[in-house]
Amino acid sequence: MGYGKFELVWSLSILGLAFFCSAFDPVDNYLIDCGSDRNTSVGDRVFVSDKFALRFLSTPQDVLANTALKSITSSDDSPLYQTARIFTESSKYTFPIRQQGRHWIRLYFFPFAYGSYSMSTAKFSVSTERHVLLSDFNVNKASVKEFSVNVTSDSLVITFTPSSSSLAFLNAIEVVSVPDQLITDDASTVAPSEKFQGLFSQALETVVRVNMGGPTVSFENDTLWRTWVPDQSFLVNKNGVKNVSNIAAVKYSSGVATPDIAPRTVYGTATQMDATDPNSNFNVTWEFDVDPGFHYLVRFHFCDVVSKALNTLYFNVYIDSWIVAPDMDLSTLSVNTLAVPYYKDFVTVSTVSNKLRVSIGPSTDVQDIYPNAILNGLEIMKMNNSMGSLTGVDLQVTSSNSKKNVGVIVGVSIGVAIAVGLAVIFFFMCRKRKRMALLGHSKAWSPFSINGGNSHTMGSKCSNGTTASIASNYGYRIPFLAVQEATNNFDENWVIGIGGFGKVYKGTLSDGTKVAVKRGNPRSQQGLAEFQTEIEMLSQFRHRHLVSLIGYCDEKNEMILIYEYMENGTLKSHLYGSGLPSLGWKERLEICVGSARGLHYLHTGYAKAVIHRDVKSANILLDENLMAKVADFGLSKTGPEIDQTHVSTAVKGSFGYLDPEYFRRQQLTEKSDVYSFGVVLFEVLCARPVIDPTLPREMVNLAEWAMKWQKKGQLEQIIDSTLVGKIRPDSLRKFGETAEKCLADFGVDRPSMGDVLWNLEYALQLQEAVIQGDPEDNSTNMIGELSPQINNFNNVDTAVSGFEVSSVDDLSGVSMSRVFSQLVKSEGR
Repeated sequence: MGYGKFELVWSLSILGLAFFCSAFDPVDNYLIDCGSDRNTSVGDRVFVSDKFALRFLSTPQDVLANTALKSITSSDDSPLYQTARIFTESSKYTFPIRQQGRHWIRLYFFPFAYGSYSMSTAKFSVSTERHVLLSDFNVNKASVKEFSVNVTSDSLVITFTPSSSSLAFLNAIEVVSVPDQLITDDASTVAPSEKFQGLFSQALETVVRVNMGGPTVSFENDTLWRTWVPDQSFLVNKNGVKNVSNIAAVKYSSGVATPDIAPRTVYGTATQMDATDPNSNFNVTWEFDVDPGFHYLVRFHFCDVVSKALNTLYFNVYIDSWIVAPDMDLSTLSVNTLAVPYYKDFVTVSTVSNKLRVSIGPSTDVQDIYPNAILNGLEIMKMNNSMGSLTGVDLQVTSSNSKKNVGVIVGVSIGVAIAVGLAVIFFFMCRKRKRMALLGHSKAWSPFSINGGNSHTMGSKCSNGTTASIASNYGYRIPFLAVQEATNNFDENWVIGIGGFGKVYKGTLSDGTKVAVKRGNPRSQQGLAEFQTEIEMLSQFRHRHLVSLIGYCDEKNEMILIYEYMENGTLKSHLYGSGLPSLGWKERLEICVGSARGLHYLHTGYAKAVIHRDVKSANILLDENLMAKVADFGLSKTGPEIDQTHVSTAVKGSFGYLDPEYFRRQQLTEKSDVYSFGVVLFEVLCARPVIDPTLPREMVNLAEWAMKWQKKGQLEQIIDSTLVGKIRPDSLRKFGETAEKCLADFGVDRPSMGDVLWNLEYALQLQEAVIQGDPEDNSTNMIGELSPQINNFNNVDTAVSGFEVSSVDDLSGVSMSRVFSQLVKSEGR
């Protein structure tokens, strides 16, 4: 069949669609049945055999799998699942686009065995030129993945990339124009309720599309070929609800919703609050699975098919604990007419949990109206992150996988160049080490002396130099073989984090001690200087709120740091992006207090102040009891001399936490850490990233956004939704004031870390107890009345009697051999 005949088939397909879907005739309408040698009819649509669509496909190698499936027995299963196209290498579909704008991409998957190919174990990625749609995707049952993307060029390229040692497959694909009015920039943010900008440019993945109170609505009954599922399986409590159906009453009105927004069968059914008591006050709630770390577009569909008169139905609408539509009266929203379809879009905050809840409930502010609430339909769509990804994987990572063949050729060439470069570097390093050896040093910097004597390697204390034990050894250097043994030869499954320095592995030393092993990446921009700084800093002090260095390894050109293992990971992971359980307010305050103690000790507990320079939630670690410890001292720097006010140095730190005065003047003081810690405080309170480019411009920078609400005295409007109603107002006020002072424009106006600690202790006391006297008096002068112990937070017990350390809270000046002799026993471990 020639292309002319193919175009005729395609045109007939479009004509059939236009007849069925008179409301919308897509300009671009590509329907392909992959692997099939004939066209396939699905309802009134025709999916063209992809042997006639091969001009859209470019692939180095592919396999047609067109076996009939005996495993498909359900009458609901689509004939599109009978065949598939298998890709063993990266392959692309390129579709010409006649009208730019939003397009559906629907991908049909059903795995089955075909010869030596097992689709059920296939893992692969799917991406467009601008977005990652799927990464390391595996499917074990019939599935349709639906996306909508804004196409701004004259073609749309969709790439299928098999994961390592795997394959990709596809049963059918749709690329269809979407009506312009379907997705507009008319959404509101959940917190605070403001207009969301930039929705039209977002890539969206359909998470769920629900018909409340009614049956499944198939694609044949939807003008845009969508499927709507019943809501019963999503209801948290099936009691107290009833289904309503009055499809005939639905009256579409221009300027509100249209049949393209949702079909009549969705607007004509509803789930209704079933209140048997005029004093009933409960919510109807649905719960949905989502991926943490993303924003979601939540679209509510309403149509009052239950009321007998206008202005008799008032109710509230919630997303999680946020009230997004208070006292809603559909009759006023829908041109003062009942049964007129209406919809409303909201964009969530970046999700922390893997569950998203939607609720409706009666308005309590409206008197003499029987409690009721309804919802007709709901759509939840995941929005791409700042990297353009719907999976969390950067587009560049996916693209690099798609260039394996070219990469091999280029890699050989680059490899030779790198080898030569490394040889040159190694030559100069050897010369440098030789010069240092002549000066009496074995390394470019000296190992640590214990009790003033000569340094000893860990290997010199261990059997064969291959095992490490904390309890019996005081040296820091640990042999490479011992590190390999502790990490199962740097098993990738043991990786617990990746940072600028390199990967962090969980490990276990030969005596059973759990450790975190940070292995430097030779290609990292953080190198020998940071490695040396980390060891030098952590060898000088011990504190219960600073992560302890257990050892290091510099054999075989490695740069490896070994720390105590922190069971609960980073503070950041407990705030957002990982799906971990939310922390309570008291827990968050205690973590802030512990972190402030660690930083206060850095600034004041040693002969010269130490400035951390990279204070952020990812560098605050939590042990098994959620006790906070400050970590990562690779950028730390000794503070100014007594007769100086600052240290002049190049600007280093993390974007979003960086002190603007330090950035402008390149003059570093302890107050730069105070500023960064102030950002952390707002991060703890709001549970969102400090920089989020996907948000409206005024919300992108957390510090600026939070300060705006703090200065308005309305900080409670932006707090983490899980904390709503759980923070005492006085505690929140004191916490907000403390964060605000930390973020003063000039360092001289910021408090010291000691003052910050003092105020956070007070905020914690305000949360824990009812204060006698005037609750509005939040002066720090009250601290002495609340808890005399707090006044003594500077008095650190460092007394040592023999080898018994009374407190390992601060141990500046104590020999490291004594410290290590106590590590196993002391509460400081």
